[in-house]
Amino acid sequence: MIRIDPRSSTPPFEQLRVQLLAQIHEGELASGSRLPTVRRLADDLGLAPNTVARCYRELEQAGVIETHGRNGTVVAWSSDTSEAELQRAAAALVEQARALGIPISRARSIVEAAFRG
Repeated sequence: MIRIDPRSSTPPFEQLRVQLLAQIHEGELASGSRLPTVRRLADDLGLAPNTVARCYRELEQAGVIETHGRNGTVVAWSSDTSEAELQRAAAALVEQARALGIPISRARSIVEAAFRG
């Protein structure tokens, strides 16, 4: 169950992101599980739809979920241990990039350059 604490200093989208990641990593949300629509989850949690949309966007950019248009949003994470390790490294990289203020487009370019080099 997801709970958003409006008194927390952590922004609501981040509270949601962390809780969804925990449910995915703990197996509560398995690979292929369908997530609620942005509007439905926003209504359920009393959040603005843009807050949920931002969370979903960040999880999608990290490769944790996939959005298939009208077919919905599903968990993309795999229980394969090597992929899980890479997912953790990617999450750490995203956190580091955010802390340094590096935009996603630049971080993506840096990662792609590392693969080429």
